[in-house]
Amino acid sequence: MILRPLTAEDFEDYAAMLGDPEVARFLSVEGSISREDAWRNLALMIGHREIRGYTHWALVEKSSGRFVGRAGPWRPFGWPGLEIGWCLAREHWGKGYATEAARAALAYCFDELGADEVLSLIAMDNERSARVAERIGHRHLRDMELRGLRCRVYGQSRPEKA
Repeated sequence: MILRPLTAEDFEDYAAMLGDPEVARFLSVEGSISREDAWRNLALMIGHREIRGYTHWALVEKSSGRFVGRAGPWRPFGWPGLEIGWCLAREHWGKGYATEAARAALAYCFDELGADEVLSLIAMDNERSARVAERIGHRHLRDMELRGLRCRVYGQSRPEKA
């Protein structure tokens, strides 16, 4: 998989991914994301990179060049900590891409951003993402509500150097 910056050219694939009700149910209280909201979300991700210097990357399948989804670190205003997240188009679920991207994002947070702790906020019924979090070494820390969505907070501290 290739991790590269998100751009406006990703919009059609990005909107199709977020417009899938099965994907959106884990991201939105309403359970759906319109094209207009997908545009705002993409702009939010790109703007976050301008403000913080990092954000989610576009995930691109090496073999086909197809847009797979997005993943990476972010910490918008009011967030409980530095988070890594991932969101994949449904046709790419179950291929290991989320775990691969989450591992890369976790390493980036510790190695490049110097984070002491990294979180992942996962919708209560998103068992697939909970398994990804556990695969990368996160443990369940607590439950919370964030922007109207009940979620489980997973996380881990910086590994001790040997």
